[in-house]
Amino acid sequence: MIERRLQKKLLELIGQFPVVALLGPRQSGKTTLAQAACPDYEYVNLEIFEEREFAERDGRGFLQRYAGGKGVIIDEIQKAPSLLSYIQVEVDRSQKTGRFLITGSQNILVNQHVSQTLAGRVALLTLLPLEIQELSIAGQLPDTAMEAIFKGFYPRIYRDRADPVVWAESYIRTYVERDVRDIKNIESLSEFQKFMRLCAGRIGQLLNISSLANEAGLSLVTVKSWLSILEACYIIFRLQPHHANFNKRLVKMPKLYFYDTALACHLLKIHNVEGVYDHYLRGGLFESMILSDFIKQRHNRCLPPNAYFWRDKSGHEVDCILEDANQLRPVEIKSSATISPDFFESLEKWARLAGVSPATGTVVYGGDIDQKRAQGHALSWKRAWEA
Repeated sequence: MIERRLQKKLLELIGQFPVVALLGPRQSGKTTLAQAACPDYEYVNLEIFEEREFAERDGRGFLQRYAGGKGVIIDEIQKAPSLLSYIQVEVDRSQKTGRFLITGSQNILVNQHVSQTLAGRVALLTLLPLEIQELSIAGQLPDTAMEAIFKGFYPRIYRDRADPVVWAESYIRTYVERDVRDIKNIESLSEFQKFMRLCAGRIGQLLNISSLANEAGLSLVTVKSWLSILEACYIIFRLQPHHANFNKRLVKMPKLYFYDTALACHLLKIHNVEGVYDHYLRGGLFESMILSDFIKQRHNRCLPPNAYFWRDKSGHEVDCILEDANQLRPVEIKSSATISPDFFESLEKWARLAGVSPATGTVVYGGDIDQKRAQGHALSWKRAWEA
């Protein structure tokens, strides 16, 4: 098992809250992490029909089976959300920390039910696929950025040495389509898959919903709904523009990215590493990999994401602005394996507008060697967590 950085925080919160909710996409390693962190807890999976039926029919009796143990891991809680009310009654009665560790695979549904029912009693954690740092520490990080993009970062790819193409097709068909139907009754899954491919074709670009609706042949209402579904299933995320205007007019549309590049590659019909090198969206895929890693780093520290992008109406742009308190750190993201002086031009432009030293900027690029320059720091993608 590749050690997950979130485990330390998980164990810390189990000692502070009666319920800890571990959320994230399917196959991101939630069950493995929960059982590794709490090996003496009992375990039940609500994907199993008999268990789910018992939980829905007799929630009190379902929980009584685990009353004598140290704690219980309840997997896929979104399958029986009514059970949360009985968990609330139990934790209010016992006042015991670490009693329940629940997991869920649907962001919107689980967050809504958990937040409403267990407010003040639950700690929420999000486990996304593997970080670059986690793979590096485990000695399993791919040699090149393009190979990393193609393989993605889901644990099964590395644990079982699974074929990324076969894995991605299976994931989309057996997990995404099933979760989609749990959230919303979509009649045509083939139309939804076409929509996903159109989203992949916009990776790293400004999200113009009207244009997407026209190309997909769908209404604006449907496109907005389907984008929310993909976000709920942890497939895509929208990177918002940073609000600092520096007396310039800024774009207001977000950019579209995928949490995992293996899924994006499959939707783009990229079936080998060479296809990543040659693809016109290589830069967008590389940006997606690095930006999702920044988001993973924050979630693994139990902090909200702090990544934005900056772009004015004249086309001046910085790929990422990392915001911590009053400090802004500009980051350019370049897929090239060779450092070029023009990588720093946008950082220098932003630094002049912000009134800060250009040396505060970082370029994360597709090569292996780190360099410190007067214009900023060039950082290998293999150490993206240092940005």
